[in-house]
Amino acid sequence: SKLAALFDHPLYNIPIPEVTEKDKLFVVNPMEKFSLRSSGSDEWVSSSKAETVLPTGKTAYDTYPTWLKFHVGINRYELYPRRDPLMPTLLRDLATQRIVSSVQKTGGTQLKLIMTFPNYGQALFKPMKQTRDQETPIDFFYFSDFERHNAEVAAFHLDRILDFRRIPPVSGRLVNITKEIRDITTDKKLAKTFFISPAGNVCFYGECSYYCSTEHALCGKPDRLEGSMAALLPDKTLAKRRSWRSPWRRSYHKSKKAEWELNPNYCAQVRETPPYDSGHRLLDLIDMTVLDFLMGNMDRHHYETFEKFGNDTFLLHLDNGRGFGTHSRDELSILAPLRQCCSIKKSTYLRLQLLATQPYRLSDLLREALATDPLAPILAEPHLRALDRRLGKVLEAVGRCLAG
Repeated sequence: SKLAALFDHPLYNIPIPEVTEKDKLFVVNPMEKFSLRSSGSDEWVSSSKAETVLPTGKTAYDTYPTWLKFHVGINRYELYPRRDPLMPTLLRDLATQRIVSSVQKTGGTQLKLIMTFPNYGQALFKPMKQTRDQETPIDFFYFSDFERHNAEVAAFHLDRILDFRRIPPVSGRLVNITKEIRDITTDKKLAKTFFISPAGNVCFYGECSYYCSTEHALCGKPDRLEGSMAALLPDKTLAKRRSWRSPWRRSYHKSKKAEWELNPNYCAQVRETPPYDSGHRLLDLIDMTVLDFLMGNMDRHHYETFEKFGNDTFLLHLDNGRGFGTHSRDELSILAPLRQCCSIKKSTYLRLQLLATQPYRLSDLLREALATDPLAPILAEPHLRALDRRLGKVLEAVGRCLAG
Protein backbone atom coordinates (compact mmCIF):
# COMPACT_ATOMS: atom_id res chain seq x y z
CA SER A 1 0.00 0.00 0.00
CA LYS A 2 1.41 3.37 -1.05
CA LEU A 3 -0.76 5.09 1.57
CA ALA A 4 0.64 2.95 4.39
CA ALA A 5 4.17 3.72 3.18
CA LEU A 6 3.36 7.44 3.04
CA PHE A 7 2.02 7.52 6.60
CA ASP A 8 5.16 5.66 7.76
CA HIS A 9 7.43 8.29 6.19
CA PRO A 10 9.35 10.52 8.68
CA LEU A 11 7.62 13.65 7.25
CA TYR A 12 4.31 12.15 8.39
CA ASN A 13 5.60 11.37 11.86
CA ILE A 14 6.62 14.82 13.05
CA PRO A 15 5.08 15.01 16.53
CA ILE A 16 2.55 17.71 17.41
CA PRO A 17 3.22 19.74 20.58
CA GLU A 18 2.12 18.19 23.86
CA VAL A 19 -1.64 18.55 24.29
CA THR A 20 -2.55 19.99 27.70
CA GLU A 21 -6.06 20.21 29.15
CA LYS A 22 -6.50 23.76 27.85
CA ASP A 23 -5.54 22.57 24.34
CA LYS A 24 -8.49 20.18 24.21
CA LEU A 25 -11.77 21.37 22.76
CA PHE A 26 -13.69 19.54 25.49
CA VAL A 27 -13.06 18.72 29.09
CA VAL A 28 -15.00 15.56 29.79
CA ASN A 29 -16.71 15.87 33.15
CA PRO A 30 -18.17 12.53 34.26
CA MET A 31 -20.46 14.25 36.80
CA GLU A 32 -22.22 16.31 34.14
CA LYS A 33 -25.72 15.11 33.25
CA PHE A 34 -27.02 15.76 29.75
CA SER A 35 -30.43 15.34 28.20
CA LEU A 36 -31.98 16.02 24.83
CA ARG A 37 -33.23 19.58 24.49
CA SER A 38 -36.78 18.49 23.66
CA SER A 39 -38.50 15.43 22.31
CA GLY A 40 -38.47 16.85 18.79
CA SER A 41 -34.82 17.92 18.83
CA ASP A 42 -31.58 16.02 18.63
CA GLU A 43 -29.48 18.76 20.20
CA TRP A 44 -27.85 18.11 23.54
CA VAL A 45 -28.33 20.54 26.39
CA SER A 46 -26.49 20.37 29.68
CA SER A 47 -27.98 20.85 33.10
CA SER A 48 -25.35 23.47 33.98
CA LYS A 49 -25.13 25.01 30.47
CA ALA A 50 -21.36 24.43 30.67
CA GLU A 51 -19.97 25.27 27.27
CA THR A 52 -16.99 22.98 27.09
CA VAL A 53 -18.44 19.82 28.55
CA LEU A 54 -19.74 16.95 26.48
CA PRO A 55 -22.90 14.88 26.90
CA THR A 56 -21.22 11.88 28.48
CA GLY A 57 -23.02 11.43 31.77
CA LYS A 58 -21.22 8.93 34.01
CA THR A 59 -20.37 6.52 31.22
CA ALA A 60 -16.84 5.41 30.41
CA TYR A 61 -15.10 6.72 27.28
CA ASP A 62 -15.02 3.32 25.60
CA THR A 63 -18.83 3.20 25.60
CA TYR A 64 -19.21 6.51 23.72
CA PRO A 65 -20.49 6.36 20.14
CA THR A 66 -17.73 6.93 17.58
CA TRP A 67 -18.92 10.45 16.64
CA LEU A 68 -18.60 11.51 20.30
CA LYS A 69 -15.09 10.07 20.53
CA PHE A 70 -14.23 12.09 17.40
CA HIS A 71 -15.52 15.28 19.08
CA VAL A 72 -13.65 14.53 22.33
CA GLY A 73 -10.40 14.08 20.37
CA ILE A 74 -10.39 17.54 18.75
CA ASN A 75 -7.57 19.75 20.04
CA ARG A 76 -5.76 22.99 19.26
CA TYR A 77 -3.44 21.31 16.74
CA GLU A 78 -5.57 18.84 14.80
CA LEU A 79 -9.12 17.81 14.05
CA TYR A 80 -8.15 14.13 14.33
CA PRO A 81 -4.82 12.32 14.78
CA ARG A 82 -2.73 10.94 11.89
CA ARG A 83 -3.14 7.33 12.95
CA ASP A 84 -6.70 7.66 14.11
CA PRO A 85 -8.05 4.21 15.09
CA LEU A 86 -11.59 5.64 15.01
CA MET A 87 -11.50 6.69 11.36
CA PRO A 88 -12.49 3.38 9.66
CA THR A 89 -15.38 2.95 12.13
CA LEU A 90 -16.54 6.55 11.80
CA LEU A 91 -16.53 6.35 7.99
CA ARG A 92 -18.41 3.05 8.13
CA ASP A 93 -21.00 4.55 10.51
CA LEU A 94 -21.58 7.45 8.10
CA ALA A 95 -22.15 4.99 5.26
CA THR A 96 -24.28 2.39 7.02
CA GLN A 97 -25.99 3.60 10.19
CA ARG A 98 -29.77 3.73 10.13
CA ILE A 99 -31.11 7.22 9.42
CA VAL A 100 -33.85 8.18 11.90
CA SER A 101 -34.36 11.79 10.85
CA SER A 102 -33.77 13.90 7.71
CA VAL A 103 -34.35 17.65 7.66
CA GLN A 104 -33.12 20.40 5.36
CA LYS A 105 -30.17 22.43 6.64
CA THR A 106 -31.07 26.10 6.84
CA GLY A 107 -28.94 28.69 5.04
CA GLY A 108 -26.52 28.04 2.20
CA THR A 109 -27.23 28.43 -1.47
CA GLN A 110 -27.89 24.77 -2.34
CA LEU A 111 -29.89 21.91 -0.86
CA LYS A 112 -28.27 20.01 2.02
CA LEU A 113 -29.87 17.72 4.60
CA ILE A 114 -29.01 16.97 8.22
CA MET A 115 -29.31 13.24 8.85
CA THR A 116 -29.53 11.87 12.41
CA PHE A 117 -28.57 8.35 13.51
CA PRO A 118 -30.00 6.28 16.42
CA ASN A 119 -26.93 7.11 18.59
CA TYR A 120 -27.56 10.88 18.14
CA GLY A 121 -24.68 11.22 15.70
CA GLN A 122 -25.43 13.57 12.82
CA ALA A 123 -24.14 14.00 9.27
CA LEU A 124 -24.49 16.59 6.54
CA PHE A 125 -25.85 14.99 3.37
CA LYS A 126 -25.06 16.60 0.00
CA PRO A 127 -26.93 14.88 -2.84
CA MET A 128 -25.47 14.01 -6.24
CA LYS A 129 -25.86 16.90 -8.72
CA GLN A 130 -23.72 15.79 -11.65
CA THR A 131 -22.02 12.66 -12.93
CA ARG A 132 -18.31 11.87 -12.50
CA ASP A 133 -17.42 12.67 -16.10
CA GLN A 134 -19.25 16.03 -16.40
CA GLU A 135 -17.08 19.12 -16.24
CA THR A 136 -18.27 22.55 -15.11
CA PRO A 137 -19.13 24.45 -18.31
CA ILE A 138 -16.47 27.05 -19.16
CA ASP A 139 -19.07 29.83 -19.27
CA PHE A 140 -20.22 29.18 -15.68
CA PHE A 141 -19.22 31.68 -13.00
CA TYR A 142 -17.62 29.97 -9.98
CA PHE A 143 -20.48 31.17 -7.75
CA SER A 144 -23.17 29.45 -9.82
CA ASP A 145 -21.39 26.09 -10.03
CA PHE A 146 -22.96 22.94 -8.58
CA GLU A 147 -21.83 21.53 -5.26
CA ARG A 148 -20.61 18.00 -5.97
CA HIS A 149 -21.03 15.15 -3.50
CA ASN A 150 -17.96 13.32 -4.83
CA ALA A 151 -15.84 16.48 -4.37
CA GLU A 152 -16.66 16.41 -0.64
CA VAL A 153 -15.49 12.79 -0.39
CA ALA A 154 -12.32 13.40 -2.42
CA ALA A 155 -11.48 16.63 -0.53
CA PHE A 156 -11.51 14.80 2.82
CA HIS A 157 -9.05 12.17 1.57
CA LEU A 158 -6.82 14.71 -0.21
CA ASP A 159 -6.67 16.89 2.94
CA ARG A 160 -5.57 13.83 4.91
CA ILE A 161 -2.91 12.85 2.34
CA LEU A 162 -1.51 16.40 2.54
CA ASP A 163 -1.38 15.86 6.34
CA PHE A 164 -3.56 18.90 7.06
CA ARG A 165 -6.39 16.90 8.68
CA ARG A 166 -8.68 19.93 8.80
CA ILE A 167 -11.75 18.50 6.99
CA PRO A 168 -14.28 16.49 9.03
CA PRO A 169 -14.60 12.84 7.89
CA VAL A 170 -16.78 12.24 4.81
CA SER A 171 -18.12 9.03 3.27
CA GLY A 172 -20.18 8.42 0.17
CA ARG A 173 -23.57 6.79 0.67
CA LEU A 174 -26.42 5.47 -1.45
CA VAL A 175 -29.63 6.76 0.13
CA ASN A 176 -33.20 5.58 -0.39
CA ILE A 177 -35.13 8.84 -0.98
CA THR A 178 -38.46 7.27 -0.01
CA LYS A 179 -37.52 5.44 3.19
CA GLU A 180 -34.60 7.57 4.40
CA ILE A 181 -35.84 11.06 3.54
CA ARG A 182 -39.48 11.41 2.48
CA ASP A 183 -41.10 8.96 4.91
CA ILE A 184 -39.20 10.13 8.01
CA THR A 185 -38.81 13.89 7.53
CA THR A 186 -40.45 16.23 10.02
CA ASP A 187 -39.53 19.19 7.78
CA LYS A 188 -42.86 20.34 6.30
CA LYS A 189 -41.24 22.65 3.73
CA LEU A 190 -39.04 19.84 2.47
CA ALA A 191 -41.95 17.36 2.46
CA LYS A 192 -43.92 19.61 0.09
CA THR A 193 -41.25 19.36 -2.61
CA PHE A 194 -41.44 15.59 -3.30
CA PHE A 195 -42.98 14.32 -6.52
CA ILE A 196 -42.86 11.37 -8.93
CA SER A 197 -41.27 12.26 -12.27
CA PRO A 198 -42.73 11.26 -15.68
CA ALA A 199 -40.12 8.46 -15.71
CA GLY A 200 -41.51 7.11 -12.43
CA ASN A 201 -38.58 8.25 -10.26
CA VAL A 202 -38.95 9.80 -6.80
CA CYS A 203 -37.74 13.43 -6.85
CA PHE A 204 -37.50 16.39 -4.48
CA TYR A 205 -35.94 19.86 -4.57
CA GLY A 206 -36.24 21.53 -1.15
CA GLU A 207 -35.97 25.27 -0.52
CA CYS A 208 -32.79 27.29 -1.16
CA SER A 209 -31.49 30.24 -3.18
CA TYR A 210 -29.90 28.21 -6.04
CA TYR A 211 -31.04 25.07 -7.82
CA CYS A 212 -34.10 24.44 -5.61
CA SER A 213 -36.83 24.15 -8.25
CA THR A 214 -38.62 21.49 -10.27
CA GLU A 215 -36.09 22.03 -13.10
CA HIS A 216 -33.21 21.20 -10.75
CA ALA A 217 -34.93 18.43 -8.79
CA LEU A 218 -32.89 15.58 -7.35
CA CYS A 219 -34.26 12.30 -8.64
CA GLY A 220 -33.53 8.74 -7.61
CA LYS A 221 -33.32 5.63 -9.76
CA PRO A 222 -36.20 5.03 -8.96
CA ASP A 223 -35.57 6.16 -5.39
CA ARG A 224 -31.84 5.49 -4.88
CA LEU A 225 -29.67 8.61 -4.76
CA GLU A 226 -25.93 9.02 -4.20
CA GLY A 227 -24.66 11.62 -1.77
CA SER A 228 -21.85 12.53 0.62
CA MET A 229 -22.23 12.15 4.37
CA ALA A 230 -19.95 14.45 6.37
CA ALA A 231 -19.59 14.05 10.14
CA LEU A 232 -20.93 17.18 11.80
CA LEU A 233 -18.68 19.20 14.08
CA PRO A 234 -19.80 19.70 17.70
CA ASP A 235 -22.91 21.83 18.10
CA LYS A 236 -22.02 25.54 18.23
CA THR A 237 -23.72 25.83 21.62
CA LEU A 238 -21.04 23.46 22.95
CA ALA A 239 -18.06 24.65 20.91
CA LYS A 240 -18.31 28.11 19.39
CA ARG A 241 -16.67 28.63 16.00
CA ARG A 242 -15.53 31.90 14.50
CA SER A 243 -16.03 32.61 10.81
CA TRP A 244 -13.28 34.60 9.06
CA ARG A 245 -13.61 36.28 5.69
CA SER A 246 -10.69 35.23 3.48
CA PRO A 247 -8.48 38.18 2.46
CA TRP A 248 -8.32 36.57 -1.00
CA ARG A 249 -12.08 36.24 -1.31
CA ARG A 250 -13.40 36.74 -4.85
CA SER A 251 -15.76 39.61 -5.63
CA TYR A 252 -18.81 37.37 -6.27
CA HIS A 253 -19.75 39.87 -8.97
CA LYS A 254 -19.93 39.20 -12.70
CA SER A 255 -17.74 42.13 -13.69
CA LYS A 256 -15.98 43.52 -10.58
CA LYS A 257 -12.56 42.35 -9.52
CA ALA A 258 -11.38 41.97 -5.93
CA GLU A 259 -8.53 44.15 -4.65
CA TRP A 260 -6.02 41.26 -4.62
CA GLU A 261 -6.61 40.79 -8.37
CA LEU A 262 -5.62 44.40 -9.07
CA ASN A 263 -2.82 45.01 -6.58
CA PRO A 264 0.31 42.83 -6.96
CA ASN A 265 1.59 44.07 -3.56
CA TYR A 266 -1.64 43.12 -1.80
CA CYS A 267 0.09 40.64 0.52
CA ALA A 268 2.04 43.45 2.21
CA GLN A 269 -1.16 44.94 3.63
CA VAL A 270 -2.51 41.52 4.64
CA ARG A 271 0.70 40.91 6.61
CA GLU A 272 0.00 44.07 8.63
CA THR A 273 -3.60 43.10 9.41
CA PRO A 274 -4.56 40.93 12.40
CA PRO A 275 -4.60 37.95 12.68
CA TYR A 276 -2.12 37.63 9.78
CA ASP A 277 0.44 39.95 11.43
CA SER A 278 1.59 37.30 13.91
CA GLY A 279 1.68 33.54 14.42
CA HIS A 280 1.12 31.02 11.64
CA ARG A 281 -2.32 32.14 10.40
CA LEU A 282 -1.06 33.34 6.99
CA LEU A 283 0.89 30.09 6.48
CA ASP A 284 -2.23 28.09 7.42
CA LEU A 285 -4.20 30.07 4.84
CA ILE A 286 -1.54 29.25 2.22
CA ASP A 287 -1.91 25.55 3.12
CA MET A 288 -5.63 25.93 2.36
CA THR A 289 -4.75 27.68 -0.92
CA VAL A 290 -2.64 24.69 -2.00
CA LEU A 291 -5.52 22.30 -1.20
CA ASP A 292 -7.96 24.51 -3.16
CA PHE A 293 -5.67 24.81 -6.18
CA LEU A 294 -5.12 21.06 -6.35
CA MET A 295 -8.87 20.44 -6.48
CA GLY A 296 -9.76 23.56 -8.50
CA ASN A 297 -11.98 25.12 -5.81
CA MET A 298 -12.52 28.86 -6.44
CA ASP A 299 -15.22 29.23 -3.80
CA ARG A 300 -13.23 29.73 -0.57
CA HIS A 301 -14.77 32.97 0.69
CA HIS A 302 -14.63 32.17 4.42
CA TYR A 303 -12.98 29.72 6.79
CA GLU A 304 -13.64 28.89 10.44
CA THR A 305 -11.69 28.28 13.64
CA PHE A 306 -12.72 27.04 17.08
CA GLU A 307 -13.12 30.14 19.24
CA LYS A 308 -11.71 28.46 22.35
CA PHE A 309 -8.21 28.33 20.83
CA GLY A 310 -8.05 31.99 19.77
CA ASN A 311 -5.74 32.73 16.83
CA ASP A 312 -3.27 29.97 17.65
CA THR A 313 -4.98 27.01 16.00
CA PHE A 314 -5.71 25.34 12.65
CA LEU A 315 -8.27 26.49 10.06
CA LEU A 316 -11.28 24.30 9.33
CA HIS A 317 -11.51 23.49 5.61
CA LEU A 318 -15.31 23.23 5.34
CA ASP A 319 -17.58 23.17 2.29
CA ASN A 320 -15.52 21.66 -0.52
CA GLY A 321 -18.32 20.75 -2.92
CA ARG A 322 -17.14 23.13 -5.63
CA GLY A 323 -13.83 21.35 -6.01
CA PHE A 324 -13.08 18.82 -8.77
CA GLY A 325 -15.38 20.50 -11.31
CA THR A 326 -12.76 20.82 -14.07
CA HIS A 327 -9.73 18.72 -14.92
CA SER A 328 -8.80 20.25 -18.29
CA ARG A 329 -8.00 23.73 -16.90
CA ASP A 330 -5.91 24.91 -13.95
CA GLU A 331 -7.15 28.07 -12.22
CA LEU A 332 -3.86 29.76 -11.32
CA SER A 333 -5.63 32.67 -9.60
CA ILE A 334 -6.39 30.30 -6.69
CA LEU A 335 -2.65 30.31 -5.94
CA ALA A 336 -2.59 34.11 -5.48
CA PRO A 337 -1.81 33.99 -1.71
CA LEU A 338 1.20 31.73 -2.31
CA ARG A 339 2.45 33.68 -5.32
CA GLN A 340 1.92 37.16 -3.81
CA CYS A 341 3.28 36.34 -0.33
CA CYS A 342 6.02 33.94 -1.44
CA SER A 343 5.57 32.04 1.82
CA ILE A 344 4.85 28.41 2.63
CA LYS A 345 5.48 26.17 5.64
CA LYS A 346 8.68 24.20 5.27
CA SER A 347 6.85 21.01 6.35
CA THR A 348 4.16 21.56 3.70
CA TYR A 349 6.78 22.20 1.00
CA LEU A 350 8.72 19.04 1.91
CA ARG A 351 5.56 16.93 1.81
CA LEU A 352 4.55 18.40 -1.57
CA GLN A 353 7.99 17.53 -2.93
CA LEU A 354 7.57 13.99 -1.59
CA LEU A 355 4.12 13.67 -3.25
CA ALA A 356 5.71 14.57 -6.59
CA THR A 357 8.05 11.54 -6.47
CA GLN A 358 7.24 8.21 -8.11
CA PRO A 359 6.86 6.07 -4.95
CA TYR A 360 4.41 8.57 -3.42
CA ARG A 361 2.70 10.00 -6.50
CA LEU A 362 -0.28 12.08 -5.34
CA SER A 363 -2.73 10.67 -7.90
CA ASP A 364 -1.88 7.08 -6.91
CA LEU A 365 -2.35 7.83 -3.21
CA LEU A 366 -5.72 9.50 -3.70
CA ARG A 367 -6.88 6.72 -6.05
CA GLU A 368 -5.99 4.17 -3.36
CA ALA A 369 -7.70 6.16 -0.58
CA LEU A 370 -10.89 6.64 -2.62
CA ALA A 371 -11.10 2.98 -3.64
CA THR A 372 -12.40 2.11 -0.16
CA ASP A 373 -15.41 4.45 -0.40
CA PRO A 374 -18.86 2.83 -0.88
CA LEU A 375 -19.44 4.95 -4.02
CA ALA A 376 -16.06 4.21 -5.65
CA PRO A 377 -14.86 5.25 -8.16
CA ILE A 378 -15.21 8.76 -6.69
CA LEU A 379 -13.22 10.72 -9.30
CA ALA A 380 -12.87 10.21 -13.03
CA GLU A 381 -9.25 9.44 -14.03
CA PRO A 382 -8.63 12.86 -15.69
CA HIS A 383 -9.20 14.54 -12.28
CA LEU A 384 -6.57 12.30 -10.69
CA ARG A 385 -4.09 13.03 -13.47
CA ALA A 386 -4.78 16.77 -13.09
CA LEU A 387 -3.61 16.56 -9.45
CA ASP A 388 -0.07 15.59 -10.50
CA ARG A 389 0.05 18.39 -13.06
CA ARG A 390 -1.21 20.96 -10.54
CA LEU A 391 1.21 19.76 -7.89
CA GLY A 392 3.98 20.50 -10.38
CA LYS A 393 2.66 24.05 -10.76
CA VAL A 394 2.61 24.60 -6.98
CA LEU A 395 6.23 23.45 -6.75
CA GLU A 396 7.13 25.72 -9.69
CA ALA A 397 5.57 28.69 -7.89
CA VAL A 398 7.57 27.95 -4.73
CA GLY A 399 10.69 27.48 -6.86
CA ARG A 400 10.21 30.94 -8.40
CA CYS A 401 9.87 32.43 -4.91
CA LEU A 402 13.07 30.71 -3.77
CA ALA A 403 14.93 31.87 -6.90
CA GLY A 404 13.58 35.45 -6.59
